[in-house]
Amino acid sequence: MFTPELRQRLLEFRKERDWEQFHTPKELAIALVLESSELLETFQWKKDQEVTELLRGPNKELLLEEVADIAAYLFYLCHDLGIDLNAAVGSKLTKNRSKYPADKVRGCAKKYSEY
Repeated sequence: MFTPELRQRLLEFRKERDWEQFHTPKELAIALVLESSELLETFQWKKDQEVTELLRGPNKELLLEEVADIAAYLFYLCHDLGIDLNAAVGSKLTKNRSKYPADKVRGCAKKYSEY
């Protein structure tokens, strides 16, 4: 998901600041939730049209920064725990194909236990 160059830049950024000491799995998980909440806050109380305008306007940069923060913390967490994110997502996709067969759920947003 990240290029080798970007992975190296992220690790160097953290190392140059001696932040590894703060990046325990628990703290990284908390940071992920907090940053995800900040992303969600950009959509809070907005109607669909307002969200569309947000995504086209100058404030889109705020949204991009929140997404980048989430991705960076997820990278650090996976790196530190030895998780191959591409493999984890691929494995989950395989499981979801079984839980949500296209012929049964096409156009339906119900959870697999509800159909």
